Amino acid sequence: MSFKTLLAYQKGFDLAMEIFHITKEFPKSEMFGLTLQMVRSNIAEGYRKRQYEKHFKSKLSDADSENSETQLWLDFAFECNYISEEKRLELQSKSEEIGKLLNYMMNNPDKFGLSN
Repeated sequence: MSFKTLLAYQKGFDLAMEIFHITKEFPKSEMFGLTLQMVRSNIAEGYRKRQYEKHFKSKLSDADSENSETQLWLDFAFECNYISEEKRLELQSKSEEIGKLLNYMMNNPDKFGLSN
């Protein structure tokens, strides 16, 4: 089974791509600041570590932390008038859904091919 089949990955990738396209409109001075921070959440590494429960959970926790940080950067983007309040809320809602999926994976590693 590939990590690409995971709903958390698919939704995370879609959100990252949406943010990536939005950030193309940001000022060039933000190209390496906000832009890079907003697309970093990634579960691929965690999924590859699933044979070790502690590593699996640790990597998913890292992805969840990055996902939460994305919400902070969305707030910055809104306050800098780079995105609308409507867009910020829409993207935050998607990020929160991804967070719930990541937490489900951390709490149910046996459902994701964890080998003992």
